Amino acid sequence: METKWKIDNMHSEIGFKVRHMMISNVSGSFTDFSAEATTNDNDFSTAKLSFQSAINSISTGVQDRDEHLKSADFFDAASHPSLTFTSDSMVKKSDDLYEITGKMNVKGVEKTVTLEADFAGIAVDPYGQTKAGMTVRGKINRSDFGLTWSAVTEAGNIVVSDEVKLTCELQFIKS
Repeated sequence: METKWKIDNMHSEIGFKVRHMMISNVSGSFTDFSAEATTNDNDFSTAKLSFQSAINSISTGVQDRDEHLKSADFFDAASHPSLTFTSDSMVKKSDDLYEITGKMNVKGVEKTVTLEADFAGIAVDPYGQTKAGMTVRGKINRSDFGLTWSAVTEAGNIVVSDEVKLTCELQFIKS
């Protein structure tokens, strides 16, 4: 039986980290996002996932940096207001480890990416809602998606790394 799941935004986070000056990481998140999953009963190895995030919701804790990330130098939020991910497959690797492969679209560029998911299980909350939780991690190359702005310091350090680490804490509510 097909089961639908919706993201529980109150208990989910969409985050990323990027090396700055190649000596430290800058963290950020998207605060406006939606996601759905469709499974066969409660079997997440059959899951089809879809995700969308509003670029204008990007938050790094520094308004000037956030505005730069929304600009044409990076995401170009005016022309590409969202990023999306749609899974093609979710393969169970062990009891709680899954590999998710799908299409990510950023700034109008679609690429196949593979992510890792630690599935924490399914539980019923105090209000009787059935929930499923997982941590999703992965890495993408931002320049593959047309996010190519960078600079080099006088000392030769790259200002922004191409590698972006993704970490998502996801909790779904059974519909």
